[in-house]
Amino acid sequence: MQVSAQELCEMLEGTLEGDPDVLVSKAAKIEEGDTGSITFLANPIYERFAYTTKASVMLVDRSFEPKQPVAPTLIRVDDVYGSISFLLDKFSAQLSFKNPGIHPSAVIDPSAKVAGSATIGPGVIIAADAIIGEDAILLAQVYVGKDAAVGARTLLHPGVRVAHECRVGADCIIHSNVVIGGDGFGFKRNDDGSYDKVPQVGNAIVGNDVEIGANTSVDRATMGSTIIHDGVKLDSLIQIAHNVEVGENTVIAAQTGIAGSTRIGKNCLIGGQVGIVGHITIADGTKIQAQSGITRAIKKEGLAFHGSPAFAYNDFMRSHVVFKQLPDLSKTVHDLQKQVEALQQQLDDQK
Repeated sequence: MQVSAQELCEMLEGTLEGDPDVLVSKAAKIEEGDTGSITFLANPIYERFAYTTKASVMLVDRSFEPKQPVAPTLIRVDDVYGSISFLLDKFSAQLSFKNPGIHPSAVIDPSAKVAGSATIGPGVIIAADAIIGEDAILLAQVYVGKDAAVGARTLLHPGVRVAHECRVGADCIIHSNVVIGGDGFGFKRNDDGSYDKVPQVGNAIVGNDVEIGANTSVDRATMGSTIIHDGVKLDSLIQIAHNVEVGENTVIAAQTGIAGSTRIGKNCLIGGQVGIVGHITIADGTKIQAQSGITRAIKKEGLAFHGSPAFAYNDFMRSHVVFKQLPDLSKTVHDLQKQVEALQQQLDDQK
């Protein structure tokens, strides 16, 4: 797809400066832009690249004032990030996996219900009584287990596993090698130190408009359901344990682990490498900084936390300032102690 700068400007309701007829067919980072690409400048840190980029078109804020000549055609907009997001969505439409039909190498149980508009790629396995919705796309080597369901317009990238009796809603994007419905980590310790497995007989439910990054695991419940509610966005390499519930529109970054039976509220923002213990509740709107450890429930909504074990973000930052000064404070205390001892000796000598 090629589009002119003028057409882009009209789409974005912007103001154009430069050649309105220049064509672009792809998006690029500002430092890597070349002929035929559109880039953007939103962070002043990258302004130096605005004067060297080879991109054909550049999105900038309406207030941008160049300090040097700029080669690309400029499109001035109110919201640079929002505009580039809109255009990336347009350009990504070129990358369509939709190809309705069933690949000859797919294995589909006769009792499964697969919508005629679905795309079933090579090596896909769909087990008995599974349901695949309208316009769903299952790419190579996806597995959908017995009695499982995949909703309308959901895209499962290569290697995704949706285990038996699990549910994935509509309009989801599940990236490669995600496992939905693997067994929860349940074992009973015996007196001799050995372990017996506790059967995991529940399922995992993923709501609508959910995106899950590559190699993330959403374990099935011991009993009942592990639930990822509508609008949740999970990064790659996340562990969601059995019976966890993640509230609507919560976002979780990579390498976070959530232990069993914990309930995460709505609209939470959880950074990378966060660890959360089991059987607690995290209130709606909670913000947890990267590498924090959450060891107890968070009951008040909208608070931010940092540290391990985590405590209130502002308290953490103040404490961190003191922590960095501990060597100097230790020396000061030591010197004061010596002065006190000297004064005490003087007092003793005067007696």
